[in-house]
Amino acid sequence: MEKDLTGINAIVCGSTAGIGKATAMSLAKNGANITLLARNEGKLKTVISELRVFKGQEHEHYKVDFTKPEDVKAVIEVAALKRDYSILVNNTGGPKGGPIIEADIDAFRNAFEQHLICNQILVQALYPAMKKVGFGRIINVISTSVKQPIPGLGVSNTIRGAVANWSKTLASELGQYGITVNNVLPGFTETQRLEQIIINKAEKQGKSAPEVSHQMKDSVPAKRFGNADEVADAIAYLASKSAGYINGINLPVDGGRTGNL
Repeated sequence: MEKDLTGINAIVCGSTAGIGKATAMSLAKNGANITLLARNEGKLKTVISELRVFKGQEHEHYKVDFTKPEDVKAVIEVAALKRDYSILVNNTGGPKGGPIIEADIDAFRNAFEQHLICNQILVQALYPAMKKVGFGRIINVISTSVKQPIPGLGVSNTIRGAVANWSKTLASELGQYGITVNNVLPGFTETQRLEQIIINKAEKQGKSAPEVSHQMKDSVPAKRFGNADEVADAIAYLASKSAGYINGINLPVDGGRTGNL
């Protein structure tokens, strides 16, 4: 399976922790030049120092807050002038949990801007270079909720569905140029977000965090949580030339938990 990304430039969003960081590490391991986007300067510098450079890669980073689409636009325009990118990994932390009926209107508006509008800004800035060389990979890290809504994550379920349909539409438009657009759907993955979800569930159910964790693991056929590297490796495959005929799909990486095909 050919996953050599030597000489290819990749942008990874939300890349200082969890799935984003693991993805940056995996792409660098396969030879890509990585550009990190996140809002914490100190963490960005730390991840840069950890990325592989065994193939002479040059990595860089930009500090940007995805709650401010205008800042994302300014940063990506600068980045696109310095490098032609062929890989874009859209990855942003999920909205706050809670029943949809109780969600504030601004929660929907903010999540829509952070997840979909920023994705659109990034793609519009980067796809011309992909089109020019006839090779591009746009990969969105979203959620299994696009297949089966997750109780207690009302705003997230709604926004993730919007991103999935945006992605499918984009895949149809850009496929003719050698650009694929796919979604990766992580299941229960050991990240800070999962830890917080477990704590919140435990408080609401009057149970301990270990009890809730055990219940969640028991709902997965694999009987365990996934790790960020497993999701990252799936992303790296979709980013490779070997995945050129995979386009417009939702790929669950969830241990078999999602209850439909």
